[in-house]
Amino acid sequence: MNRLSDLQLLVDAADLGSLSSAGRRAGLSPAAASACVQRIEASLGARLFERTTRQLRLTDEGRSYIAACRIAIETLREAERAVRSGTDRVSGTLRVSAPSDLGRNLLVHILDRFMVLHPEVRVVLTLSDSLSRFVPDDVDVAVRVGPLEDSDLVARHLADSWRVVCASPECIATHGMPEHPADLAELPTLVLTTNAGPRNEWRLGDDVVRVRRYHECTDSEVIRTWAVLGRGFAYRQRWAVANDVREGRLMLVHPGTWSAPAPIHAMYHPNTFQPPRVRCFVDFLQAEMSSRLRDERT
Repeated sequence: MNRLSDLQLLVDAADLGSLSSAGRRAGLSPAAASACVQRIEASLGARLFERTTRQLRLTDEGRSYIAACRIAIETLREAERAVRSGTDRVSGTLRVSAPSDLGRNLLVHILDRFMVLHPEVRVVLTLSDSLSRFVPDDVDVAVRVGPLEDSDLVARHLADSWRVVCASPECIATHGMPEHPADLAELPTLVLTTNAGPRNEWRLGDDVVRVRRYHECTDSEVIRTWAVLGRGFAYRQRWAVANDVREGRLMLVHPGTWSAPAPIHAMYHPNTFQPPRVRCFVDFLQAEMSSRLRDERT
């Protein structure tokens, strides 16, 4: 167990920002804690911490290695708990990131079911409309919508969703129902803006149109609200506007032909030993997404 104690010392030092504090937690003197870290760094052939008299800062190698240490420690503890309890229950902290729309409309309900089934798992959910394809070290699973760039990350396809054009009945009454995709270029539209810029290029079936008259916002909920208020045509995921369409606040524009598929992936780091809670969640997520989006295009 000395090896596990060494890994825990590294994690504590990173969390506390102090090697002396980490040593005290482990019952070690500052000199013994320092010697332990030096021994690990020597065996790895890499420096994990930049140490000064005032602070302890992780190197790039340190961030990568200690992220793996956390996984190893939590995986072993989960295995010990499962053996002691005689069950296959999962536990620990599950860190998930996702786009805001997906989080509010789908993921919140999927996570709720997962929490009921696995009450010993603590969920940390991060939502943003400006998420990149990159998965930070402190995220276990990143759910992403749309085409993916090449990377070293594992990307597991969960389901396909569909983007649709929608507008309020008042907006359509004022501006008319567009008959051709090119008509949208000159109609008032609403565009979500991300770190990559405004998403004003819309794929409508076999056509691609670049809208020019648009209001833009970095918050997808504002785009939805503007659409309901009649400020313009919006290009949204169908599940994001399903309630508004069902209750008559929004209408879909040629949904059978002006729809475009958008793949949804679960992305995670290619660690050899994934914690059981991560494997369990990704399996559960795929089953739920496939079920909930199966009939979305019809």
